Amino acid sequence: MTSRPSPTRRQRLAALAGLAAFVCAAPAGAGELAVAFEGGYFGLNAKDSAKAVFDGSSGGGTVGGSVRYAFDRGFYVAAGGRHFSKTGERVALTDATAPVFRLGHPLEVRLVPVYAQVGYRFRQGKRLVPHLGLGAGSTSYREESTVGGVTEESSQSKTSAHVVGGAEYGTGLLRVGAELMYSTVPDTIGVGGVSEIYGEDDVGGLSVVGRIVLAF
Repeated sequence: MTSRPSPTRRQRLAALAGLAAFVCAAPAGAGELAVAFEGGYFGLNAKDSAKAVFDGSSGGGTVGGSVRYAFDRGFYVAAGGRHFSKTGERVALTDATAPVFRLGHPLEVRLVPVYAQVGYRFRQGKRLVPHLGLGAGSTSYREESTVGGVTEESSQSKTSAHVVGGAEYGTGLLRVGAELMYSTVPDTIGVGGVSEIYGEDDVGGLSVVGRIVLAF
């Protein structure tokens, strides 16, 4: 899946760090601070490229965590990150309709998105609280492959955007929830290899996670 060059990574990460600091420094008594631990499934937008490289699979497991501050009226701010990695192998094909030939060279793809988010929690204070949100962030993308005993690595970071929806159950310290997030990270791959042939450049995707939440 060959990747594209990346601009202004430091500026994007500085903005994310600023929002995370704001979340953690929100005044006590004005709302609710919560930390969430997450795990579930992530499916890539670049489905054809992923299926070719990962032997028919377009996704896999993801884990992560987030911190959230919810105001009394239901609005919230949050920051978090997730991790996805999967191992496949290099492939070759002549065009998008041609058979995929596996080359036997191991390939590992790793995605680490970090994000900031704003949203609204419906029925704040009730036992079941749905939420909707949107945000932006930066996704680190890395490919590592070994050919003829020589390991090569390429990595970059790209701006991402996402929308999210989910629900949380419970009113005490320990709660559970589920969340659906769709992200887009365009212009990341597509300048060579299988992703160029399929015309795919977006390494965002759809994730479904379960969450364990500690609320303070």
